[in-house]
Amino acid sequence: MANSEQPHIALVDDDPKIRELTAKYLSDQELSVKTAANGSELDELMKNNNISLIILDLMMPEESGLNICQRLRVNNVEIPIIMLTAKGDEVDRIVGLEMGADDYLPKPFNPRELLARVNAILRRQQHSSIQNTKDIFEFGNFSFDISNRSLHKNGQEIQITAGEYDLLRVFAERPKQPLSRDQIMQLAKGKELDVFDRSIDVQISRLRRLIEEDPNKPKFLQTKWGFGYIFIPDSQQD
Repeated sequence: MANSEQPHIALVDDDPKIRELTAKYLSDQELSVKTAANGSELDELMKNNNISLIILDLMMPEESGLNICQRLRVNNVEIPIIMLTAKGDEVDRIVGLEMGADDYLPKPFNPRELLARVNAILRRQQHSSIQNTKDIFEFGNFSFDISNRSLHKNGQEIQITAGEYDLLRVFAERPKQPLSRDQIMQLAKGKELDVFDRSIDVQISRLRRLIEEDPNKPKFLQTKWGFGYIFIPDSQQD
């Protein structure tokens, strides 16, 4: 039975059968799940509950999952979002990540896989809240507070999503250490990188737009061609 101290998960899908079956499965795993059929119902859920994670279907008739995701991010809602996408539809997955989704799962999905993704995100949130490593990481004009999950530039706070936070934390804790895409996926997402998975590159692009003066000529988050990426906090060219 869920209790008030558990993370609350919002499941948004216009298909009542999928909502019912998925919510039951997650609830049986002792997770607290609230359901919504559309964006308006999600908004009401968020007014009345402290939502820790949103599972969001992409294809919905009134307001698509992409539009909901974009609206939440524009309004500085940083709650992690797992996007449910059509199987094999890579374009929608990439667009979803560009809009600020933290992870995706193609339909039809195995409920155990969804549970694993949910638990991985919740564990990262819990882990980051109790970290005893260096709390404040400074680079360029930026100050990254790991424990408070905040990013500032010249003293002004910049909104950062949960996915962007996870990625920046990985690099901040490993400055000047080349990281492959596989390593980044494991460290940031807690899962293996599929051979055709472009999500890391998409989220790197998002992070560069936050921290680089010119994202096309990055100084901090540089590409190691044929390998992956490296974070150079003092802006020295590699």
